[in-house]
Amino acid sequence: MPTPANRQWILNRRPVGAIADDDLLLRESPVPVPGDGEVLIRSRYLSLDPTNRTWMSDIDGYMEPVPLGAPMRGLAMGEIVASSAATARPGELVMTLGTWADLFVAPAASLTRVTDLAGVSPRDYFAIFYLMAPTAYIGLVEIGTARSGETVVVSAAAGAVGSLVGQIGKALGCRVVGIAGGPAKCRWITGELGFDAAIDYRSEDVGAALRHLCPNGVDVYFDNVGGEIMDTVLGQMAVFGRIVECGMIASYNATGTDPGPRNYGRILMKRLRVQGFIVTDYGNRIPDAHKAMQALHAAGKLRWRVHEIEGLEHAVDAVRLLYSGGNRGKLLVKVS
Repeated sequence: MPTPANRQWILNRRPVGAIADDDLLLRESPVPVPGDGEVLIRSRYLSLDPTNRTWMSDIDGYMEPVPLGAPMRGLAMGEIVASSAATARPGELVMTLGTWADLFVAPAASLTRVTDLAGVSPRDYFAIFYLMAPTAYIGLVEIGTARSGETVVVSAAAGAVGSLVGQIGKALGCRVVGIAGGPAKCRWITGELGFDAAIDYRSEDVGAALRHLCPNGVDVYFDNVGGEIMDTVLGQMAVFGRIVECGMIASYNATGTDPGPRNYGRILMKRLRVQGFIVTDYGNRIPDAHKAMQALHAAGKLRWRVHEIEGLEHAVDAVRLLYSGGNRGKLLVKVS
């Protein structure tokens, strides 16, 4: 009888600039066998996130880069099909850091169970409540210390994290301005999500729009993009403002040296606090963040969009959408 094959994306070479077709290769290999304390998971969904691009590069990051010739790393949700751990049973739906594959092995200690939440499918629980919601909540509330009456600006405001940040800000009583690409995304965040205003960075002068919409300055800037937009917002920050540096998607495909912010002097003159933020550093706070976000959902104050692409074979084409702005909400690949 032939050995069952397992499809997986292998990092063939490190991208230079945008991800090229042969930077990752779809290959078949034998189905892995879980060792002691491990489980075998059949993927249902892969989460595609901007950080995937940083893991492909040989840079000093918050995690080691994916080795060349190894399966591509990513968040995954799936069903346990075999277990060598007493704490995990076949048939359970779980979420963890896995690989872009039909089947992969993960430590049982790393698993998070999919919670049964009223009105939320397992897919959407994975897409929104697993790590996106805690990232938005902890970043804005604990790192940004946003308070009622303050002005919050968020970039990539129509993305998975940014769209949640804006809704949390409104629930806190803040004035929220989102920066997004294109009129459709701007209409969505103001018309459906309740943002007070939106700036289309593709067609508007972001600096002029910020001066008009935030005449007293920006109290909290939740940054998902870095680059020119971050530098522009830096110039409009209020005294004792806070910048939550959550992502720098504008530079992930850059091939030259990042010149750094020209408005760096504003950090001193406005006495700003700038903090880099990775949600996994706050694992002990994630349960409380889940409770808070579930309460917002129960109160009807939380909306989201999931952009689903079907087929593991389309994962590379799908992840490129994150860097072109082509995704509409949280981006997932449906594997099985």
